[in-house]
Amino acid sequence: MTSIVSGEAVVLELRPATFASRGAGLLIDLLAQVLLFVALLLLVGPAAQDLDPAAARILVLGLVLLVLVVLPITVETLSRGRSLGKLALGLRIVRDDGGSIRFRHAMIRGLLGFVEILLTVGSLALVVSLFNERSKRLGDMLAGTYSVRERVAVRRRPLAQTPPSLVAWAQLADLGRLPDPLARRVRQFQQNLTRLSPESRHRIGAALAAEASAFVAPAPPTGTAPEDYLAAVMSERRRRDTDRLEVARDRASARSVTLHRLPY
Repeated sequence: MTSIVSGEAVVLELRPATFASRGAGLLIDLLAQVLLFVALLLLVGPAAQDLDPAAARILVLGLVLLVLVVLPITVETLSRGRSLGKLALGLRIVRDDGGSIRFRHAMIRGLLGFVEILLTVGSLALVVSLFNERSKRLGDMLAGTYSVRERVAVRRRPLAQTPPSLVAWAQLADLGRLPDPLARRVRQFQQNLTRLSPESRHRIGAALAAEASAFVAPAPPTGTAPEDYLAAVMSERRRRDTDRLEVARDRASARSVTLHRLPY
C-alpha cells in the first residue's frame, strides 16, 4: 500500500495494482481494440477496394493508429485514467501524487505503450514492471503515473455483542465518560482477537478493561472476564449512540417539515 500526503495534510492510502491485474485489463482492452479494428475493416472494406494499393495500405495504417494509439489516449483522457479493461477490474491510472491524469499523461502512456506493449509483445513492459514496486511500465515512469486498485474487498467483521449475563448490568451502567480514543483501541482489540496469541489476548484485554473501569460505573459483577466486560461496554455504548442519533434524525426531520411549510 502506498501512502500519499495531500495538500490538506490528509494521508491517502492507495493500493498499486499488481502486474497480473494490469495484464488482465490489458488483454480486455486489446480484445476490444481488435474487435473494433475488424469492424472498421468490414465497414470501409468495400470502399477500399476501389483504391490503389498504396492508398489502401495508408488507410489500413491509419485505422491501426486510430484504434491502437488515438483511441486509448482519448479514452484515458476523457475517463481520467480508465479504460474498458481497467473498469472491468476496478483499476485506474493516477499521477504519482494520487491526482487524476490529463491529456499529457495519457499521450505519453499511449505512445510508449504502442512500442513497449505492441511492438515488443509486452516483453519490455514486463521486464520494467518487475523491478518497480508499483508495477510501473516505461510509459508510467516517463509520464509520472501508476495504476491503482479502486475496488478493494472489504471484510466485514462482526461487532461485539453484550453477553447475556451482563445485559441487565449494561443497561444500568454509566458509559458516558468513556473517552473516544480508548473506545477506538478497544474496538481494534476486538477486531484482532483471532490474530493474537492467548497470552497477548489476555494481557491486552485485562489492561484495557482496567483502563475502561475508571470511566464506567458501577463495576461489573464479580468474576466477569475482561473480554466479556469490554464486549458489554462497547455493545451498550454503540446501542446508546444509535438511539441518540435516531432521535436527532427524527427531530431534524420534524424541524425540516416545519421550516418548509408556509409561511416559512
